[in-house]
Amino acid sequence: MKMDIDLVYLWVDGNDPQWQAKKSAFIGISNDNSESNCKGRYVSNDELKYSLRSVEKYAPWIRKIFIVTDNQMPDWLNMDNPKINIIDHSQLIPEAGLPCFNSAVIESYLYKIPDLSEHFLFANDDMFFSAAVSPDFFFKEDGFPIVRLKRKPFGKWHYRIYCFGKFLTGKKPSRHQKIVTDSALLVEKMVGKYYSDQHHHNFDAYKKSDFREAIEKIFAKQTEKSLQHHTRNKEDFHRSAISFYALAIGHGHLKYVTNRESMRIPVHNPDFIEFLNRYQPKLLCLNDCQRTTDEDRARIQPFLEKLFPEKSTFEK
Repeated sequence: MKMDIDLVYLWVDGNDPQWQAKKSAFIGISNDNSESNCKGRYVSNDELKYSLRSVEKYAPWIRKIFIVTDNQMPDWLNMDNPKINIIDHSQLIPEAGLPCFNSAVIESYLYKIPDLSEHFLFANDDMFFSAAVSPDFFFKEDGFPIVRLKRKPFGKWHYRIYCFGKFLTGKKPSRHQKIVTDSALLVEKMVGKYYSDQHHHNFDAYKKSDFREAIEKIFAKQTEKSLQHHTRNKEDFHRSAISFYALAIGHGHLKYVTNRESMRIPVHNPDFIEFLNRYQPKLLCLNDCQRTTDEDRARIQPFLEKLFPEKSTFEK
């Protein structure tokens, strides 16, 4: 496929004392182990280093790599590599939204990255290629992205059943689950199509022009409201609405996936290798959350070093 494709990461070093002081001074509290403000949202286990190793090994056709940060840079990163670009929040987010500790808000302004190609992939630093992939894994010949979703049964009833189950167990419903469901309802209100299925929580593909139109025109009111949320909020606008809208107007290709193609392993799971060997996915995510302990996190780097032992040209 003759198209340039870039890759955009969000990255933060939550171990940085200066960044910690900045965050604490602004929001008034440190990590409280809630879903939206737990240690796992910000802590760095050098996942980005290994994700870049996976890019070089399995997706070398990526044109440029943009790392979106808050006035930070990994000390191991080789800035002489012509593919690497560091983008500060202040280059993208309107001043009213700064400082920003809310990934949903940051994601809404990715299309403003200078020199970003029309076709791009988005990932968090805890996402990895675990097998060789080609550009047509993400985009069809018409240039529109493949939107990967995990099928959820029962349509609109899915979220109600989920919330009822949480009520019975005495647990709070996931904030992320709510904002994705709200995205589906928003798209249904606009174009009459509802998607009850969930994002696969891995590398996602977008067209920059469609992304820009969605943020600046289609969902402008929602993104402007979210800009006020400097930390995660249950009323956030989420980029899943962009993908749902693209599908609804024929600017995307729906593909349902299972763990054999795109897999998310919770870091608190006791055996990463067992899951990897069982499913052998092409895309892998090691998802840290409020249930993860420091003992769990200690297993991340040895696991990734075993998967990707060869140093990449993205490292000094």
